[in-house]
Order: sequence, then structure tokens, then C-alpha cells
Amino acid sequence: MTRQERALTVAEIRELVAAVPDPEMPMVTLEDLGILRDVRRGATGAVVVTITPTYSGCPALDAIGDDIRARLAACDETAVEVRTALSPPWSTDWISAEGRRKLAAHGIAPPPERAPGPGAGGGTFVPLSVRCPNCGSVETRELSRFGATACRAIHVCAACGEPFDRVKPL
Repeated sequence: MTRQERALTVAEIRELVAAVPDPEMPMVTLEDLGILRDVRRGATGAVVVTITPTYSGCPALDAIGDDIRARLAACDETAVEVRTALSPPWSTDWISAEGRRKLAAHGIAPPPERAPGPGAGGGTFVPLSVRCPNCGSVETRELSRFGATACRAIHVCAACGEPFDRVKPL
């Protein structure tokens, strides 16, 4: 069924937006990264998408908005508003298990999962070694706090000698 036959449901729209690839790490989707917060129709019938960037100054924010609008325009949803919500701030806890798996499969070390703790929000990150996504060794070290994007750092593996990116834990 095409858009001309009936309006997309909010669930269908959410599914389309959730599958949009991240422009900086296209192996993961907006859903995988946990930056898709809400999808709904506004009072005028326009689609309203709310996202929370990984960093408040994320340079990919405009590209993400453009990609969302393009994805929905392909389904004849042209009245689209992309909103940014900075509170609560994004956390690497919001990356899905599938997102973590995809990052590792593409040579990017995913952030560690937060240790369980009392109350909402869990515990703290325990700074253990970073596992090399290429060979699995934990004999790695940070080369640069800043990688190809603001949310990544560059590490190198002592075992295989390969450099790799790591998503910084937040």
C-alpha cells in the first residue's frame, strides 16, 4: 500500500525514522544509538520527530534532520518538524545491544555498559581495559582522546598493532 492510498500510522513513521543510518557511523541507525526520542503527529497533522544528539554540539545534527526529512518525504510525508531535546542528556546506556554489536563488527569498540547500582541511573563506569574489536585483546591504550567524531577516541592494540575507534562512555 502506498502513501497515496492511506496516511502512514505513527508506528509506521517511527519505524521509518528509526531505520535512518547515523551519518557519522552509518553501520548503526538512529534507533541503535538511542537518539530517537519521540515520533508523533502534531495538531496540524505534521510529523514531529524528537531526537537527542550524542553531544549538544554534534556537527551531524543538521545532517540527521535532513536524512529524517528525506526518508519521510520519500513516503509523501513532507510536513516534518525535527526537534532536539537536550534533557535528559544522551547517554551511551541508550545504545542498544544490536547497536553495540554492529559497532564492534565494524571495528569500533562500543562503550562499556554501566555497572548495576542502586536507584535509577545505575552505577558508574569502571575504567577497565578497552577490548580490541579486531582481535579481542585487552592490551590496548588510548592514542588520542579525540577521534573522527566528537563521540569517539582513538586507541591502539598492543597485540595486533591495529588502531581503532572507541565510542566514549558518557
